[in-house]
Order: sequence, then structure tokens, then C-alpha cells
Amino acid sequence: MTDRKLTLHYAPRSRSSTVRVLMDELGMPYDLHVLNMRAGELKSPAYLAINPLGKVPALQHGDTIVTETIAIALYLGDLYPDAGLTPAITDPRRADYMRWMVFYAAAFEPAVVDKAVGNVVPAETAPYGSYDKVVAMLAAHLEKSPYMLGDRISVADIIWGASLRWLLMFNLLPDLPVFKDYAARITSRPSFQNVFADEERLDAEHEAAAAALVADKAG
Repeated sequence: MTDRKLTLHYAPRSRSSTVRVLMDELGMPYDLHVLNMRAGELKSPAYLAINPLGKVPALQHGDTIVTETIAIALYLGDLYPDAGLTPAITDPRRADYMRWMVFYAAAFEPAVVDKAVGNVVPAETAPYGSYDKVVAMLAAHLEKSPYMLGDRISVADIIWGASLRWLLMFNLLPDLPVFKDYAARITSRPSFQNVFADEERLDAEHEAAAAALVADKAG
């Protein structure tokens, strides 16, 4: 546990949605600083002082700032070990946990982005080898058990489940049963459904606010 204040800098329907779900799953108290991407709030001087890249999520823990989704997820999981979603350093599953978390950021997401934009990187140059190999490796792993680390859900599943749901929605991943079943299994959890429902409300509010801003500037 911690006695330092936790604040999640967040915008709906973004990578920060996954971290919001994770924090709810971990049962931690936190403040949610909601930013309107459509109104340009991620590029405001105040937020750029927190993350110069103008991206969400960003986590503040007292005076500490953590950016990058996977770094935040690892940080939070270790911060709240009693939630049981992070293998301890002495747990035999810890190695696989670290591997699949880093694989997501270092191989899977770059491979998917390159594929989506048609950027062909030679296999001997790409840090992930090839998109097809990455996808095949993930599919083979998910065929083995219901969760990334076996029969128990972990922080890794919150990350992977959210990502696979989004990628399948936009046809950026093969429509394989193993991917669809896994994404549905993870994102059907109440934590996801509650965030999805609230984001519909926030999205409508942000769209209206951005439209009003444009109208004010035009008028």
C-alpha cells in the first residue's frame, strides 16, 4: 500500500483506458484527471510539463511521474501486490510475466503499427522479426491456457485483453477464435464494462465541448 496520492492523467478511448481498468482491478484509491483530446488538452503547457510527448496515460504518485502504459502497469502491479495480479519476484511465473509485458511493448505493438501503416521492415532489422511470426507466437501461447500466465489472471491480461479487443474491432489482427475468445474473456469483466459505459458519457461530453470551442473561435 501507499500513503502518497495517486493521480491518473487520462483521456477516454485511449491507452489510458486500460490503465484506468487496471487501477480499478487493483482496488486502489486514485484521482482521475480527465483530459479532452478533442479540445487539445493533451497539448496544453500544463500537461506537456507532465509528459512532453503529449500522450496519455501518465501516472503521478506523490512527486513521482511515470509514463508509458507498460511501465505504469508494472509499477502499479508491484505497488499493490496484495491484489494478487502480479507474481512476486520469487514466483516462478515472474519471468513469463516480465517477458510478455515487455514483448507487448517491444515487439507486438511495433509489429502491429508497422503492419497497419504498410511499413515493411526487413526481418533481420525489425526488433520483432516479422508481424506474422509475432502473431503466430501469440496465438500459440493463448491456445495453451485461459490467461497469459496459466489459470490465473494477472496484470498482463488486462493489457493484452484490452489491446486485442481494440485491434480486432479495427481489423488490425487476424480474426482468429483464440484471439476473439481471449479478448471477450478479459473485457467482459465488470471493471472493463464499467469503464466502457462511463467513456460513452465522457466521449459525448468531450465532443460537445470541442464543438463549442470551434464555434466560439469561428464566431
